[in-house]
Amino acid sequence: MLLHLLAGLAQREAVPPLSAIHIHHGLQPVADAWPAHCQQLCDALGVPLQVLAVRVRPGASLERVAREARYAAFEAALAAGEVLLLAQQRDDQAETLLFRLLRGAGVRGLAAMPPSRALGAGHLLRPLLQCSRAELQAYAVAHRLSWLDDPSNADCRFSRNYLRHRVMPVLAGRWPQAAAAMARTAEHLGEAAQLLDELARQDLVAAQTPGAFAWLELPNLALAPLRALSAARQRNALRYWLRELTPMPDSDHWAGWQALRDAADDAAPVWRLAAGELHRADERLWWLTGDWLQMPAPPAVQLRANQPIRLPGNGSVRIDGQLPAAAAWRLAYRRGGERMNLPGRGQRDLKRLLNERQVPAFVRGRLPLLWCADELRAVADLPGLDGPGDGQWRLTWQPPMNDRGLS
Repeated sequence: MLLHLLAGLAQREAVPPLSAIHIHHGLQPVADAWPAHCQQLCDALGVPLQVLAVRVRPGASLERVAREARYAAFEAALAAGEVLLLAQQRDDQAETLLFRLLRGAGVRGLAAMPPSRALGAGHLLRPLLQCSRAELQAYAVAHRLSWLDDPSNADCRFSRNYLRHRVMPVLAGRWPQAAAAMARTAEHLGEAAQLLDELARQDLVAAQTPGAFAWLELPNLALAPLRALSAARQRNALRYWLRELTPMPDSDHWAGWQALRDAADDAAPVWRLAAGELHRADERLWWLTGDWLQMPAPPAVQLRANQPIRLPGNGSVRIDGQLPAAAAWRLAYRRGGERMNLPGRGQRDLKRLLNERQVPAFVRGRLPLLWCADELRAVADLPGLDGPGDGQWRLTWQPPMNDRGLS
């Protein structure tokens, strides 16, 4: 129906080129006939069609994993500047609000489906959220449109179908405008979520000042400005900051944040979340994921000057300059007990040197060390320790990229 509306608009107005996408989930045999129906409809409207087959991985909630597969396909298909229009309507919005309410969602979740949002390189729009299901069905009947019903939509084992067929009719029988009222509530909550986001951005300004280890290129925040906020504003700011990095836990699991925040100064606390870990070091919060969650294998690599040397699971290292001729140069990682000879200071424990520079605990075991025979000659990226005083060569490290995993 939305495609019919858009095709009619394109005949009267100058609009960008239209195309359609059908996602084939492959979850039921009857769905194999749907691409042909979509093709017939698109041919009649003169609109090109792309059929995308997706693989729905097993999961506890078939509804959720199918949705994830569908939106991942949409995101991959959108080019820069393109817009995807979806036909969700007011009754869908009311069902989404009620579904999330029963799951204990917060303000952002209860805002339900936004009318527009970024999606991959493009944008997603829902232009029919103000229209009821009955209005759209009346339009389809009036224009003699043909459509196929998904048999799974009648299966009340699925939560949304249960709400649609068992709960919403009862509510509408007592409150005829229930769906419209719930959709309006979702709009109000959407505004409230925007205000909370604005507050979070304001609260994060002071916490986003760069620290001494900006070269790690990891998402991080200063902890002191967050400590000064109320507990509710701390959670709001962290939810906003972590939103693009990981799914957030429900309210019962925020004790992990309190434990990390309130740990002793000499501790190295960790809050484990769905897509990574939040670490605290030197009064800063650090977000780690990907290779950062695994200790790298010993670097059995061939040394060469002025070229990046890839370290398995740990980025790359580079020797800028020419090392003195010796057959025993090698790279290694810290194991404990290392000592380093410093001009004017003599032998010093590496642990103490790292403490002096307040190197975060999660970095220490990954810092590349350059040895010549049994003598530690350089610690990558730490001024005064990364090479000789005459500057003839330096050991530099490009840490691993922090794979954010979300968009």
